[in-house]
Amino acid sequence: MALNREAKAAVVSEVSAEVAKAQAIIVAEYRGLEVGAITALRKQARNQGVYLRVLKNTLARRAVAGTPFEKLSDKLVGPLIYGMSPDPVSAAKVLNAFAKDNDKLVLKAGAMANSVLDENGVKALASMPSREELLARLLGTMQAPIAQFVRTLNEVPGRFVRTVAAVRDQKEQAGA
Repeated sequence: MALNREAKAAVVSEVSAEVAKAQAIIVAEYRGLEVGAITALRKQARNQGVYLRVLKNTLARRAVAGTPFEKLSDKLVGPLIYGMSPDPVSAAKVLNAFAKDNDKLVLKAGAMANSVLDENGVKALASMPSREELLARLLGTMQAPIAQFVRTLNEVPGRFVRTVAAVRDQKEQAGA
């Protein structure tokens, strides 16, 4: 179904709004994928907070024009599905995981602000931990010295109590 000029402008503005929020855009070729598979991919993407859309490449080029993702325009060839996310890793993770299970989905390229990634770059990005995982690791690293200090402080009275209990037991045995 062909879009008229107003509909195209609406699509470009919608996608431009998503591009403005995005930290990463991942592009994959979906040639030969069945509708059920694409529906499953959309569900996974929605659960991860990834905006997933099939677009005409000319409309996608217009949407990324004048943004930090403008360098991606050269890679927009063929039937492509676009994944955009505010988390730089989640779009790559969703599409890469789906591509492992479905050989008809082929990762083509990706972009982060002012840099373009090839297929291997997207796979490397997908292997990185998510923002939440990194924050959890950082918090654990920050808490470790404090937790060790508390355990050390707690050990002094604990050792004293065990020593007093041992002396009591010794006196009870000596008295018996």
